[in-house]
Amino acid sequence: KVPVLMLSFFQHALNGGIRRYHVAPVLCQRAKVAMSHFEPNEYINYEKLEKNINIVRKRLDRPLTLSEKIVYGHLDDPAKQEIERGKTYLRLRPDRVAMQDATAQMAMLQFISSGLPKVAVPSTIHCDHLIEAQSGGDKDLRRAKDINQEVYNFLATAGAKYGVGFWKPGSGIIHQIILENYSYPGVMLIGTDSHTPNGGGLGGICIGVGGADAVDVMAGIPWELKCPKVIGVKLTGKLSGWSSPKDVILKVAGILTVKGGTGAIIEYHGPGVDSISCTGMATICNMGAEIGATTSIFPYNARMKKYLGKTGRADIAALADEFQQHLVPDPGCHYDQVIEINLSELKPHINGPFTPDLAHPVSDIGAVAEKEGWPVDIRVGLIGSCTNSSYEDMGRSAAVAKQALAHGLKCKSMFTITPGSEQIRATIERDGYAQILREVGGLVLANACGPCIGQWDRKDIKKGEKNTIVTSYNRNFTGRNDANPETHAFVTSPEIVTALSIAGTLKFNPETDYLTGADGKKFKLEAPDADELPKLEFDPGQDTYQYPPKDGSGQHVDVSPTSQRLQLLEPFDKWDGKDLEDMLILIKVKGKCTTDHISAAGPWLKFRGHLDNISNNLLIGAINIENGKANSVRNALTQEFGPVPDTARYYKKMGIKWAVIGDENYGEGSSREHAALEPRHLGGRVIITKSFARIHETNLKKQGLLPLTFADPADYNKIHPVDKLSIVGLADFAPGKPLKCIIKHPNGSQETIMLNHTFNESQIEWFQAGSALNRMKELQQKSS
Repeated sequence: KVPVLMLSFFQHALNGGIRRYHVAPVLCQRAKVAMSHFEPNEYINYEKLEKNINIVRKRLDRPLTLSEKIVYGHLDDPAKQEIERGKTYLRLRPDRVAMQDATAQMAMLQFISSGLPKVAVPSTIHCDHLIEAQSGGDKDLRRAKDINQEVYNFLATAGAKYGVGFWKPGSGIIHQIILENYSYPGVMLIGTDSHTPNGGGLGGICIGVGGADAVDVMAGIPWELKCPKVIGVKLTGKLSGWSSPKDVILKVAGILTVKGGTGAIIEYHGPGVDSISCTGMATICNMGAEIGATTSIFPYNARMKKYLGKTGRADIAALADEFQQHLVPDPGCHYDQVIEINLSELKPHINGPFTPDLAHPVSDIGAVAEKEGWPVDIRVGLIGSCTNSSYEDMGRSAAVAKQALAHGLKCKSMFTITPGSEQIRATIERDGYAQILREVGGLVLANACGPCIGQWDRKDIKKGEKNTIVTSYNRNFTGRNDANPETHAFVTSPEIVTALSIAGTLKFNPETDYLTGADGKKFKLEAPDADELPKLEFDPGQDTYQYPPKDGSGQHVDVSPTSQRLQLLEPFDKWDGKDLEDMLILIKVKGKCTTDHISAAGPWLKFRGHLDNISNNLLIGAINIENGKANSVRNALTQEFGPVPDTARYYKKMGIKWAVIGDENYGEGSSREHAALEPRHLGGRVIITKSFARIHETNLKKQGLLPLTFADPADYNKIHPVDKLSIVGLADFAPGKPLKCIIKHPNGSQETIMLNHTFNESQIEWFQAGSALNRMKELQQKSS
């Protein structure tokens, strides 16, 4: 025991501040705090974070940004790790892994292939992607459980066998579940979905990755990440009126564009931060994926503490209070770029169509749409999704709807509501928000991704019909929501979606324009106001979580050899030690090519666990520069035009390697690694572009492909779809050393260009072994 006199001395020396200072090593053993209610024996380790931060700060001898504190605080070897923003690769030890059901299938299939008995870190699977929006929440959920029974059973049993928690269909969207249960200040979490950064709203470094990266972490292997740059967004002023957290990221997207955040963490700071709710911060971090950012983060503050308390985690908040100095940026820290936004001057925004960085003030969109020939009549308004489905979001939307109902109005447009989680659904039902939204004309969908990812059985238009929809989602690429390339999708805040759906037109500005009530009198909508959190406790709703058993070794995981949904993986072939000679060009892509173009979602989601079947969607959305068409490429052997996957399969059958030529920011969007697995499965070897999106470039490397970039972007124009390519010098493949590409034209002439890459030594070993998984197995065999 500590003598009373000594305790009195400490109290006097610290001026009564024992609770505020780190004196526990002297006075007492700190109470352990669990990372979540679902893993009572897995504890938050702020002491290790603190120790690593102190080691790195001493080495670098400078103030650290918050991003650096948390990232460097999770280094595998903080004393020896080379650290240079934008250049070195960091070896990290994330705290946990989260997987949504569409990507979890391939991740778990790869983990099964690793031969390991159990995951090394807390991990969860979330069933949210396979539920199609059709007729309403309950019916759609029952239908999904029936259609996807085989997949859900595989994920549930695989989770049980390998120690992974399983959130059943209907539980909600992965990112909302993480925010409610798993994210906390200072956590490092990786998730197999590009919008994993949503957790940054609770002060965590939460990063979207491919399934192979998740397997590394689940296998207990240090995870590699190129040391990110840090872009600071200084917020001043205060949000008010119709302006919302969504407008912050819509504004930032307009400034940075879809690739302006590539290789960087977006770190929000400044006095304006405190005017934003915790779930509002999550909204901003979520959509940071649309600017290519590695992740986004806010500093720990009272709004986060309030949210932690309301979600039953006051113990985590108390612990975070003790370590707060490590959960905020150091004074005087350096950002690679700084953007300043005055929230008091920020106007409501709406971005689109076809790209999330085309930003417009809501006040201008009607005139811009008329000028550009975009349809101004709104066919459907959709609120919810992982980006905007919080209690506050639903409350602000209901506040707008309530005003319309008071004047006898309902939505002129179709209107849908997607709750983010079972907890949100149950709570908005209890508190009356859901009923108000129904009364104004809304249809409440299942707690799932739904139309946001193309899971929408849309009946009100025909494919090819030009139309406009407005959503509170995050992404609006061509055809993403409903597979119709003529749907003009705009993203904005849920309260603006609600107002525009009531008016039925993009020409309505709720800040200035009037509506006409059922009595013929004009009225103006007042800016919505709503509680950020419920006055009562959250209603958890139905229990939808399956704990993994303490010992899952006896659990059987069944994958039928005749299944059309699931397929065990065969290892990819190793590099044969030779240069890649005379490769054909499968397609030279014109313009934007997202992972939706490379591996479409929607109806294809059902094949996410079957590599051969899903490969039939390879690059079917990409535009061929040769003819300006999608899914139509020349077969170099037969000279006939046909679908991209069929042509790739033909080349594979003939034993011919092939390449893809891409434009800027190739592979932006979703984290889906199928966009890398499919080209590898069908015989692809090289993807050459002007630039890559971060996650996709890593996914390609993991599967043994060569993602290369033009040393001179103008060389894109030198390659024609009918050429043959050779990549030479692979025997001397080394970090930082460009590769030579010989272009062979049909007339017999040749050109030589140089191609850059970002491979480090261990990633080169992935290529040589045929994939990162192959290399993992090689290392396991050597150590056994």
